[in-house]
Amino acid sequence: MPGFSIGSPLNAPDSLAFDHLGCTRGGRRLFQDVCCTVQPGQWLYVTGANGVGKTSLLRMVCGLAPVAAGDILWAGRSIRQQMDHYHQSLCYLGHLNALQESMTVDENLCFLAALHHQAPSPAHRRDLLARLGVKGRSQQLVRHLSQGQKRRVALARLLMNPAPLWVLDEPYVAMDDGGIQMLAQLIAEHLQAGGLAVVTSHQKVSVGDQPPQLLQLKASA
Repeated sequence: MPGFSIGSPLNAPDSLAFDHLGCTRGGRRLFQDVCCTVQPGQWLYVTGANGVGKTSLLRMVCGLAPVAAGDILWAGRSIRQQMDHYHQSLCYLGHLNALQESMTVDENLCFLAALHHQAPSPAHRRDLLARLGVKGRSQQLVRHLSQGQKRRVALARLLMNPAPLWVLDEPYVAMDDGGIQMLAQLIAEHLQAGGLAVVTSHQKVSVGDQPPQLLQLKASA
């Protein structure tokens, strides 16, 4: 079901660009002069050795870490000049699931939806959980779920937020083969709807028929 989302349909003519981007951490330069552009309907697959700065790059893309050199552009403008608007245009999924363990799955969905000023009906929330492969778990406390089930619930933020840019750091962690295929399909549908994605993953997966744009980070000399 392409475009399955509680939010409004995507309208994403905007592109993401790295303009001679550089990163330092703890006084050490990780990478420099990274240039690329991601257009609507495309996804960027960020690769590189451990410690080269993949997570740091994604945090910079989200505005969570400072840009040491160069710039990140959204629709041709520096994200630093439009941070509020830019944050509304992206959805970030990191290593942590960011779920409230003491709340039920359904309570977590309501909380995530409220963050985006949404109020999905109970039937819509049930459909969402079915799509994510955790049907019948709505009244279960998150702390009682397996790690794979928690990850599936965490993915709900992608479907409840109509943001055109998805930033996904190791999104397949703790997922079984079925979960990996499900998430790959979600990303493919997002791209078909005109969205963009930036992904890091140690697991090589395909995303529909859309080949990735590869960005291999290399440590600075």
